[in-house]
Amino acid sequence: MTIKAIDPWVNVSMGAMVDTPFMQKVKEEYFKAGDDFFKNIEAEELIERMDAIGVEKSFLSVDPYRPDQRVLDFTTKYPGRFYLAASPRLKKGMKALWALEDLARDYPVIMARVTPFELDLPPNDPIYYPLYAKCIEMDIPVGVNTGLPGPPVPGECQHPMYLDRVCLHFPQLKLIMQHGADPWWDIAIRLMIKYRNLYLMTSAYSPKYLPESLLHYMNTRGKNKIMFASDHPVLSMDRCLEEAQTLDLRPGILEKYLYENADAVLFGERSPRHGAFK
Repeated sequence: MTIKAIDPWVNVSMGAMVDTPFMQKVKEEYFKAGDDFFKNIEAEELIERMDAIGVEKSFLSVDPYRPDQRVLDFTTKYPGRFYLAASPRLKKGMKALWALEDLARDYPVIMARVTPFELDLPPNDPIYYPLYAKCIEMDIPVGVNTGLPGPPVPGECQHPMYLDRVCLHFPQLKLIMQHGADPWWDIAIRLMIKYRNLYLMTSAYSPKYLPESLLHYMNTRGKNKIMFASDHPVLSMDRCLEEAQTLDLRPGILEKYLYENADAVLFGERSPRHGAFK
């Protein structure tokens, strides 16, 4: 079987995380990794890996307020292969959103991304609301980390139930739960059944450990809702793709999981307000 995949979570600047305490915990306690855990990845190296295993597109995280030019250069050197997931500094208010707009004018920003544990504020807190409104205007999805984080950081703020009122009050917003939803998978599934524009990507979660309830949902009502993602190189795209192919999925569902759902949600036709950011 020829694999074709989109990977919406790839890290190319792990070197910048070397002094981050929770990432040190991930390295030492979860992966028992060596010093190369915090190695930066170059564009040519990543393209070679993607071509070898069938990954057509990858998303790289970037801070729009102070974007790393090295990361931006991935998108200009290999257009159509690398896209940006922008992580605004929400405490900077409108400056963060203006920076997001500016970045999207010049580079392929495909989504915004927030990590609630970094603020210790759930995603229904008002600090997020300007971002939601701006992303509706720009017609790009917002990814929100859900599930209990592995390292010792605040976790309650990432309960999927906090997205209930967000989906209710922002029905035009496309929301993607990121990093799975463990141990609250069933609540995440129920919310996706309830809300048309709520999705989930399995970034940072080994496919072989996905719960039966999620696989059942993928095979039935959720066939268009669940997207593959790795967290490469923390959790390698090679390993995740290999494990994905062993899942007990009905015909056609693996293709939706690996490629088609992300393609539809993230690369489908967009209608930004005022014709900007096309």
